[in-house]
Formats: sequence, C-alpha cells, structure tokens
Amino acid sequence: MLRVSALFTVPGDAVAGAAASGHRPNRRTVLAAASSLCLYEAGMALNDYSDRHIDAVERPDRPLPSGRIAPGRALAASAVLTGAGLGLAAAAGREALLTATALAGTVWAYDLRLKHTPFGPAAMAAARGLDLVLGAAATAPALPRPGSTGPDSTALRSARLRRPASRPRRISGEVLRAAGLLGVHTFAVTAVSRRETLGASSAVPFAALGTVAAVAAAAGGALGKNGGRTAGQARTCDQVLAAKHIRAAKHIRAALAAAYAATAARPLAHAVLNPSPPLLQRAVGGGIRATIPLQAALSARAGRAGAAAAVLALLPSAARLSRKVSPT
Repeated sequence: MLRVSALFTVPGDAVAGAAASGHRPNRRTVLAAASSLCLYEAGMALNDYSDRHIDAVERPDRPLPSGRIAPGRALAASAVLTGAGLGLAAAAGREALLTATALAGTVWAYDLRLKHTPFGPAAMAAARGLDLVLGAAATAPALPRPGSTGPDSTALRSARLRRPASRPRRISGEVLRAAGLLGVHTFAVTAVSRRETLGASSAVPFAALGTVAAVAAAAGGALGKNGGRTAGQARTCDQVLAAKHIRAAKHIRAALAAAYAATAARPLAHAVLNPSPPLLQRAVGGGIRATIPLQAALSARAGRAGAAAAVLALLPSAARLSRKVSPT
C-alpha cells in the first residue's frame, strides 16, 4: 500500500530545494526530507483509502479491496503520518511548517477530492513543487526577529546595514524555477497515470514525451547568475579557473539532464507506439524513477555537484526495488 519503491524519489526534493536556495544541505534539510517521506506515505495510504471502490473493480489484489487492510486503518495511518510529517517540519522552523502544512493540505485535497477531476494533475504537480520548496524553506537560515540576540542575528543585522536592499530570502526565483520544472514533469506523469488501467490514445504519452524533452532542456541550462562568464572573457588566472569550473559544471548538468530524459523517454516512446495499460504503467513507473535524475540535475544546476551525486545514487536502488514492488 505504501509503494516503498517510490520512496527513493522523495529525499531528492529537499536536497534540490536546498541547492536551489544557495545553501548546503544541513540538519534542517534532513528534517525536511523526513517530513516529506511521512507526507508522501500519508498520501499513498489516503490514495488507496479514497480509491478502494475503484480498485475493487480494476485492482482487486490491492490491500484494501482484498481485505488485508481495513479502510479505517488506512485512514488512521494517513492521519498519523500527516501529523508526524508536520511535527518534523516544525522542528525545522516556522517557514518549513507553513510549507509542509500547505503540502499536506494539497495531498489530502488531491486524494479526497481532486484526483478524478481535471484539476488532478495540477494538484499533484503543486504537491511536488511544494515538496522542493519545503527543502529550501527548511535549509536557509531564519531571519532574526526584532530584538533577538545571538551571533546569527548579529551577522544578519550587520549584513543588512551594509546592504539595506539585500534581505536573505528562502524562496528565491531559482527555487521557484526548480519547483516549476519538477511540477511540470509531475503533471505529465500524472496525466499518463490517469489512463494506466484503461489504455489511452497515443496523444497522451506523446504529449508527456514532449514535456520531458522541454524539462530536460531547461534543467540542463545554466543559472543566469553563474552562466554569464565564458572562457573567452577570462582575464586573470582566477577567472580562467572559474571559467573551467563553469564548463565542467555545464557538462555535469547536461549529463544529468540526459539521464533524466533517457529514464523517462524510453518507456514513454514505447507507450506512444502501443498505449496499452501494461506499457502505460511502465511509462508511469519510468516517469516516477526519472524524478531522481531530474532532482540531481536541478541540484547541479544550482552548483551543488556533491548533492547531485548523492541524489543520483538513489536511482539504482529505486530501479531494483521497483521490480519487486510497483511504484504505481
């Protein structure tokens, strides 16, 4: 019921959010990732509770329609996991708790009301985007409250005096861009998943395939603030080294974006040729796993190659476990 093979796609949201915020992952990032895992599993249990009557017809072997788990227990598990997720987010800070609350509300609204409406893919996309924002909100240092004391508060006040127009921000434009790319990918995968038990026209996976290509192109691009200097513009030794670093980072981003595209595109291409339920389900599974290299590409795009490598290392385990436990 909890689709443990899909869990490997969750921690990378927090890591990519931390990277996009311009900070290294820290203890609060771990709390955000743990909160995300709880909220994700709450959504899985709530999804099966909401779809138990549909699954009784389409997937009678699922835990609820088969009678292995009582509906009330699934609902209770969703509530407990949601509470745990919010508690972990609260430990990461006020902004993290506010973001996690919005995420939890989106998850419950999707499973109980929006899933089978035209707004379903958008709600799922919003949930993934908010999950990345949660990582950014938890990781970045908090602004001091009026009258607060301590070294962090002093440093931030001093920075504010030196540069009055510069306020530390947790949710920067880069965080929103990264969340948007992750959300667009999720929208495409969700649109395909809505037809995975019935079959669809080739137009559905074909549109998703085009979306994957667009997201890969955007994820492989450079940040505006880092991509302006080229080797030809370098003048000093430090500038030459910086230019070489930029080129290397560009190659890493391109490789990770290509890995994302390959993971998602191959099963989608098969589904375009034959949009039957088995191939659509494979396409959805591939799209879910492709979230991992996409998160890695977004982390590298923000200049965090180490974080990108840590996220990408989750992909082999996700692929192996998905052969035993379906992520859909």
